[in-house]
Amino acid sequence: MSRPTDERGQVLSSLVAVLAVVAIVAGLLVLFGTRGGDSTADQPSSATSPKPSTKPTTGPSTIVASVPKPGESETPVPPTTEPTGAPTQEPTPEPTQPPSSESTTEPAIPPAERPAVEVYNNTGRKGLADSVAGRARQAGWTVAGADNWHGKIAESTVYYPPGMLDAANQLARDLGVSRTKGALDNMKKDRLTVILTSDYTG
Repeated sequence: MSRPTDERGQVLSSLVAVLAVVAIVAGLLVLFGTRGGDSTADQPSSATSPKPSTKPTTGPSTIVASVPKPGESETPVPPTTEPTGAPTQEPTPEPTQPPSSESTTEPAIPPAERPAVEVYNNTGRKGLADSVAGRARQAGWTVAGADNWHGKIAESTVYYPPGMLDAANQLARDLGVSRTKGALDNMKKDRLTVILTSDYTG
């Protein structure tokens, strides 16, 4: 007489067999997946890592402040810059200008066109009028007379009548007199009059 079949036991054994097959397949997948990953990991990378530059920097070196750890005081430390030693720019030289070829002095009056000159001494120095008259002759002037002047004159002056300003300026340069002025009423109007005072050094 045969025993009744236990259907429950058959179902359990079938379930165990399915689980075993699934576990084997999963293990194979994991195994092949790991090998594939290892093969790609073993391949050398085509990108080359950049090498650090060995060239020294020419600019000023900057010291970077360290970051404080937690709990330490966070007082900011400014970066310090070391001087490079040499200035970055050279001083610009001042431009030089060539000397001007034009003369700043007035053109000389020819001796034939110069008026006559009278020289007067308004100081206590004897012979001053005669010595200055000789100097005027050497410069090409015609001296009509030399004498003493009685009166108060502020400083040595070359007096000129109307129309003789240029001649008066040239005579003043020749004799070293710094002042020219229009002729006084008691002076002759056809010549230049030189009056020398104590400021004259010649």
